[in-house]
Amino acid sequence: MPRPATWDDLGGTVALTERSRILVDPASRSRTSTPTGRQALPGPARETVQQLAMGLRAEIEQVTGLRLTVSSGPGKAGPGDIRLRLIDDEALGAEGYRFDSAGAIDIRAASTHGLFYGTRTLLQTLRATPGHPDVPRARSTDRPSQQVRMVMLDAGRKYWRIDYLENLIRRMADLKLNTLFMQFSDAEGFRLNSPKFPGLADPDHSYSRADIERLKALAAREHVQLMPGIDAPGHATVISDAFDIGFGDGADPCTGAHTHSHLTPDWILDITDPKAAEVSRRIVDEFVTWFDAPMFSIGADELPGQLANCPRVKRHLAEDPDVSTLGDMLNRYINTLDDVVTSHGKRSAIYNGSEHLAAPQQTVHPSVVFLTWEGTGTQPVIPNHDEIAIGPFYVTPNNYHNLYPDESWMYGTWAPSTAPDMLGSGLMNWADYNFWAQDGYFEQTMAAPRAILADRSWNASPTPGAVGDFRATVARIGDPPGIRPEPVTPRVDDGRPSHQWTFDAASYPRGWTYASRPPNTIMTEDTAGDLPGTTYIINNPDLVEGGVRGQAFRFDNDRDGVGFGGLDVSEPWTASAWVRLTARTSDQVLLSSRAGALKLQQYGTGRVGLTRYGVADYSFDYTVPLDRWVQLTWVAEPGHTTLYADGERVGTIDASVPLPLRSIGTPRASLRGDLDELFTWDEALNPSQVHDHFASYRR
Repeated sequence: MPRPATWDDLGGTVALTERSRILVDPASRSRTSTPTGRQALPGPARETVQQLAMGLRAEIEQVTGLRLTVSSGPGKAGPGDIRLRLIDDEALGAEGYRFDSAGAIDIRAASTHGLFYGTRTLLQTLRATPGHPDVPRARSTDRPSQQVRMVMLDAGRKYWRIDYLENLIRRMADLKLNTLFMQFSDAEGFRLNSPKFPGLADPDHSYSRADIERLKALAAREHVQLMPGIDAPGHATVISDAFDIGFGDGADPCTGAHTHSHLTPDWILDITDPKAAEVSRRIVDEFVTWFDAPMFSIGADELPGQLANCPRVKRHLAEDPDVSTLGDMLNRYINTLDDVVTSHGKRSAIYNGSEHLAAPQQTVHPSVVFLTWEGTGTQPVIPNHDEIAIGPFYVTPNNYHNLYPDESWMYGTWAPSTAPDMLGSGLMNWADYNFWAQDGYFEQTMAAPRAILADRSWNASPTPGAVGDFRATVARIGDPPGIRPEPVTPRVDDGRPSHQWTFDAASYPRGWTYASRPPNTIMTEDTAGDLPGTTYIINNPDLVEGGVRGQAFRFDNDRDGVGFGGLDVSEPWTASAWVRLTARTSDQVLLSSRAGALKLQQYGTGRVGLTRYGVADYSFDYTVPLDRWVQLTWVAEPGHTTLYADGERVGTIDASVPLPLRSIGTPRASLRGDLDELFTWDEALNPSQVHDHFASYRR
């Protein structure tokens, strides 16, 4: 996994034993590649054959318990030995390899990229039969269909733990994915902390040079390129605020009429201002040197067309002979930053969109790579530019965008383009309105499409079966060696709540910038736990007075919601909330996940209930009254759930679901009315505790 391009089964197996050896070709020992194994993408290999062999020994020991000897001296390889060597072979390119286990297990490649991938194939065959260190006798010549096989993380809106990133790099490497693209800035945050830019990044929620070096060292061993990116001139509120270089700064500023309806003009760097261009150049010049990947992303997407109507922009266009349109201004800005990137021997990447703006005087430099995100196309669409297809592969797991890749289409229908100007494909993980989501929340949504993208972008031939069979293969092979257990949040089972959302006005925590125009993307503070949320854009609940305590959130649209990005909590649990419904609809959801939901109005009955998606809807014998505050409490234990209203038991149903913590509401079924004081507990409260909690609001 991914499937080799060719695989000739010779029948039978070769067993590894305690006498097996890893034999390193003496001529290859200290090398990373031969002349035919060098190409611009994925960039140079940085691990020698000897280093790779030592790593393979440790991995085989973790998988089989066998500790093999590594030798680079003369000697004939016998059955069960593993031989690694570099060869000059144009047919293999930088990442291809030849695998032959007819006798000894012989892996040859033109670079250690290819040797590494050959050893991934070896390790997966060992993991597929736990306890039996047998390798099928086979011959294979294997080479990827696409050069760039990418996973992207939105690290501007969300801060990702180093331990998670290291696990992700290992999982990517096992799937022969070669590029981890981290977009380190967006409107809400900047995650690279350099002393050259004090105040731009919060030290507690960003990565130091030492952090990046740690990640690069692992990535080099795992043959993954750590590709950085910032986003400018749009998506740049955090930079605008740090340097006062936004379109909303200074005299005669642009206004909300000149940007997207939900954002402030400071969301865009003032590209009419030489200071903004200079700051941008300095930022790129600093951080491009932190990384050794062959590409650096400079964003350049979603510049609002209405910006051309801003008097400041009109005046600049009238005075500058080198630009006559907004498109000219954007393209010149892109080229300015590209000059910095190319001066360091790298290529710039941008999101597509600039090609839609008229630009009679300025053309984007031809070396710039376009990340084509619009629509669902996977074929080249930008003439005269290399591209990476990302549009169909968006994971944006909030209730506003609600984007998940179509896994059946990806596996069964998608034919990855091998056109010369299509460099590859990338799975994009966006943290819009999940700014403080758990890393594991994203991992559970990206793992399956990540494996499918790896398989299809490596082997573009038709798939042999259904996507369900592929998922079974993924599960059987399991995680690679070196994966650290995800941290488990301790259950709070001493009567204290695990979460409390008060729905009162709150400021974003340090390290996040408020980039929207009120009342969009309001923070929902968690005063008991560590899972704050945000409301969405365009449609979002309003912060109103007159809550049970302080303020409340008012919902009046199905797309009103709050994103938490929490993992479901297994039973037992308790959830309690005050609601004042003002209307009835066919379906109203309090808390939801992809697995289940707590319902204020169950579909088909209009009663309070719960749902296990794909299994059944369940209803209690209780309907929430309109236009008055009611406290509802669900108490779940494995196999049954009890409902309380205003502290009094309503009834029990013989069903339960894990506590859903993805979001308040769903894309099609939010509540109608006011919500206040939402609590959860990691235990089943008893009737007295439920009543006391209700009574605490009546004192």
